[in-house]
Amino acid sequence: MNWKFWQKKKDSDKPKKKKTKTREWVDAIVFAVVAATIIRVFFIEAYTIPSGSMERSLLVGDFLFVSKVNYGARIPMTPIAFPFAHHTMPLTGTKAYWDGVQWKYRRLPGLQDIKRNDVVVFNFPEGDTVVLERQDDNYYQMQLRGESRESIWSGYNVVSRPVDKRENFIKRCIAIAGDTISMRNGLAVVNGKPEPLVGTGGFGYNVEFNTSEVNLKLFEDMGFKIGPTALPTTYRFEGTPDLIKELKKSPYIKSVTEDLTPADEQDILIFPHDKNRRWNLDNYGPFVVPKKDWTVTLDSLTMPLYERAIRIYEGNKLEKVGNDWILNGKKATTYTFKMNYYWMMGDNRHSSADSRYWGFVPEDHIVGKALFIWLSIDGEGSFFSKIRWSRIFKGIH
Repeated sequence: MNWKFWQKKKDSDKPKKKKTKTREWVDAIVFAVVAATIIRVFFIEAYTIPSGSMERSLLVGDFLFVSKVNYGARIPMTPIAFPFAHHTMPLTGTKAYWDGVQWKYRRLPGLQDIKRNDVVVFNFPEGDTVVLERQDDNYYQMQLRGESRESIWSGYNVVSRPVDKRENFIKRCIAIAGDTISMRNGLAVVNGKPEPLVGTGGFGYNVEFNTSEVNLKLFEDMGFKIGPTALPTTYRFEGTPDLIKELKKSPYIKSVTEDLTPADEQDILIFPHDKNRRWNLDNYGPFVVPKKDWTVTLDSLTMPLYERAIRIYEGNKLEKVGNDWILNGKKATTYTFKMNYYWMMGDNRHSSADSRYWGFVPEDHIVGKALFIWLSIDGEGSFFSKIRWSRIFKGIH
């Protein structure tokens, strides 16, 4: 008799040790966390609309599903992180990731490229530096408004965040890589063609009534947001062009004028924050959105537009010495971009912090494409009374 065979058979007949209830629960939880993390990173992720910058397309309280598959899932650049937390732990307020390990940008093949008018979720490009006590404020805009770098760093807690741990934003892609973009009297112009907002988006208007006895509630019920002005019978209305057409039919309306910044008025908060360009929220450009393999001349005209992309987003050492630009230790007169970039704007054009303030969105900041609303909540009262039932499972266009 083969003793080894008999011993092996005898050992296999021994009953396996049964898992304890605790072990079964631990295994189930680990499996669920791993499975959910894979789905969240590579397939689909939930997202909440935090502000009104995309009204009327998306409302505060909308809960979306964002596809990672459409543009290709981005491989985690900061792989060591707490599951389901973005950049901050929910209870302790501490960092939810360890940036001691950083992987280079890579993306799986996608189903499509980003197209004009896609609604896109992306990491905030200027979210690399964050003032924790003023997270609703932009560190770089704080400096443009007059706060010195020294006072900010000495007076607040300032942190740096890697690309994939920066705040998530959602906007509409107005121009893709290689497009020429400009703004004329509040209207985006792409490659020389005006791009009006159709069926969505809002502007500001100065509405003058022919009487002081006006029931503003009627117009608020139409969908307008209304604010006062310095004139007794004039109000500032925020609404879509379609709503304005209906408004003009009212016999109480004397005049309606779009609230636009004059073309020759400069706003230094507007990208690229160049004192030699008299640009503002409603009038700027034209300029080219960088495209992979596109070569730009390095000079005083182009560098205010492209210096941050070259230096920060593409990781080059760039400095100006005299009249020359030194790129990675060598004098350079041109630069060829390594990535595609995009120009993102909110549909609520006069109440949106978007590319007009902070410039281009690099491709390595792209998170995914917004697909549909799975829940929408508004108002006070019981849970079911707050649900916007008409918006559930509504597609995003």
